[in-house]
Amino acid sequence: MPHPDPQTALAQTLLNTHQSRFGLASDLPSDAPSGPETYQAAWRACRALGFIERDAHCLAQAWQHRAQRTGRAEDLSWPEQPEDFGLGQGLDPALAFAPCPQALGLYVVAPSAEWIARLARMGVPTLQLRFKSEQPQAIRQEVRAALQAVRGTEARLFINDHWQIAIEEGAWGVHLGQEDLEGLDLTPLRTAGLRLGVSTHGYAEMLLADRVQPSYIAMGAVFPTTLKAMATAPQGVARLQAYAQLMRRMARPYPLVAIGGIERSRLPEVLASGVGSVAVVRAVLAAADPQAEVDAFQDALQNAPEDTSSGRLRC
Repeated sequence: MPHPDPQTALAQTLLNTHQSRFGLASDLPSDAPSGPETYQAAWRACRALGFIERDAHCLAQAWQHRAQRTGRAEDLSWPEQPEDFGLGQGLDPALAFAPCPQALGLYVVAPSAEWIARLARMGVPTLQLRFKSEQPQAIRQEVRAALQAVRGTEARLFINDHWQIAIEEGAWGVHLGQEDLEGLDLTPLRTAGLRLGVSTHGYAEMLLADRVQPSYIAMGAVFPTTLKAMATAPQGVARLQAYAQLMRRMARPYPLVAIGGIERSRLPEVLASGVGSVAVVRAVLAAADPQAEVDAFQDALQNAPEDTSSGRLRC
């Protein structure tokens, strides 16, 4: 049997090294986009590990940049240095969005102002109104009611999607998906002083989020969820840990929020990834006793082990 070429041998070695962590999704692709040998080998290995094409590209570039930076093309460890991904580079700090606490605690996403009011009274520290309607006036009334509901409480309220109305009604923050960022002029949001949260579903989207310097970055979906159609498969805890480890190494780390199918029973493994917050929907809204579930989540977050790498609690 002929020996594999050096690029294939490296790709197979990388795959063997990391498949116990991320799982094996397929055999090695037979070819890769054009590029240096390290890039091509890493791209093929990452595709076999189940990373979508654009995330495999980000990872392969990081592997190649690290090899050039360190002179160690044989380094098989997973890339985790922000500089190798281009994170935080060439950005103007003056364009960063207003900051959030590193630990946002329990973050509940709710569909109505009525739920926002209930959750604020329960003591949930971070809330998001995800109200779906095609009627601008109905949206404005719901946003206004939600903002009124949290006045006088300590709850931080983000408005999902409806950023123009959020600005006009004096909201504390907004949350946008990747599709909402495309071609959007963020100047009005910055000028108004609103906090911005951005959804991400992998390496490529984290890099795009970094370019707008949001107040926090949400990562998911960690586990399967039926609440909305997802363009990507569930990320799983292993990937969440890799994402969080990379982002927390930045000179100015973003607050990180894990979201997607998180039940209280899975909280320890999610927090072990290093994220500072967890966002939930059904775990609280569909609970037989939402107040009891909120209290149990809060207790679990407050009793989470200290994050020794940053000297802060994870929640």
